[in-house]
Amino acid sequence: MEQTFIMIKPDGVQRGLVRLPKLFSLYLLFTFTYYVSDCVKLTGFLVHCDYLRFSSCLKLITVDRAFAEKHYADLSAKPFFNGLVEYIVSGPVVAMVLEGKGVVTTGRKIIGATNPLESAPGTIRGDYAVDIGRNIIHRSDAVESARKEIALWFPEGIAEWQSNLHSWIYE
Repeated sequence: MEQTFIMIKPDGVQRGLVRLPKLFSLYLLFTFTYYVSDCVKLTGFLVHCDYLRFSSCLKLITVDRAFAEKHYADLSAKPFFNGLVEYIVSGPVVAMVLEGKGVVTTGRKIIGATNPLESAPGTIRGDYAVDIGRNIIHRSDAVESARKEIALWFPEGIAEWQSNLHSWIYE
C-alpha cells in the first residue's frame, strides 16, 4: 500500500489547525479511528480516495536545525533555505504517515499548491493559508520522497496493521 509523509508546520500547530475538524476531515482525521472514504464530498474535488488510514504513526515534535536541514536538503541551494529552516525549528510540528491507494497524488490535490494564492478554494492551503512562507502543511511530492521522509522522521519504523475494513474496500 502506498504511503506518504505529512507534516503540519509550526504555523498550523500554533494556529490550532490540528484541531480543526474540517482540516482533518479533509485528509487526516485526527481521532485515529476513522477513515477518509468520501473525499469528493469533503473537498469539492473530483478526487477518488477510497481509503486512507493512519499507519499508527503520528507525533508532535520540535526539531533542531540539523534535522530541519536534513529534511530540506534538496532545497539547500535555494535563497529561501535558511528562512525555511528557521521557520520549521520555530515551534512544534505534527509529523505523520498516511497510506492508501494513490495517497501521494490525492494528498497533492487535497493540500493544494505550495503557494496558497495559487491553491483552489477547498484545498487545505487554499482555505487556511495566504503566504507561501507560512503554508501550514508539508506533504511528500512523490512516492520515493515519501519513503525518504518517512525513514528520516520515523527511524524506529511504523506500526503496521490492517483494519478489518480492508477487505470491504479493496479487492
